[in-house]
Amino acid sequence: MSSFRTSMTAACLAGTLTLATVAGAATPSAAPAAAQSGEAVIASTTVTATVTKIDQKTREVTVKTEDGKESSFVAGPAVVNFDQMKVGDVITAKYAEALVYEVKKGGTAVAPETTVAGGAAAPGAMPAGAVAQQTTVTVLITAIDTKAPSVTFQGPGGKTKTIKVLHPEKLQGVKVGDTVQVTYTEALAITVDKAPKK
Repeated sequence: MSSFRTSMTAACLAGTLTLATVAGAATPSAAPAAAQSGEAVIASTTVTATVTKIDQKTREVTVKTEDGKESSFVAGPAVVNFDQMKVGDVITAKYAEALVYEVKKGGTAVAPETTVAGGAAAPGAMPAGAVAQQTTVTVLITAIDTKAPSVTFQGPGGKTKTIKVLHPEKLQGVKVGDTVQVTYTEALAITVDKAPKK
């Protein structure tokens, strides 16, 4: 989802949903107070574009971003209110990533589990598209280097990876043999607003 065009296409294929619902789906649940946990927003981007052309038969939409670049995409059948979109309407796309982790005592590595959420807008409303994907994996801590500082993890497939720790204080109370549950969330939401009155 590195480009506006890719983002638009992904959202249209995903279905329709309001921004409020996506915001809720993109927020990882808080870990218990007793657990070592942390959360960081990795990226958050908003792109605005104006609809310059619409083909109702092929469902192809051409938009122009604020910097003058044009992109085209085809709205899939999941976009139920496509006929409400007009030339001059303003499309806003929001993309966000979040990472949350929780350290647990003991346990074993667990294979990744991914869930995807989507929905539909009310009939007659302006089109709105969204998709949220959340992946959770549990890894086993096999080594801790407090001097580096770094932590080595072993995944469910047996592969290991060493990463540097930005905040060494987070290692207090963490031991080899503990597991870390990592949840990574991506959310993309699009809304269409009517063309501004002149």
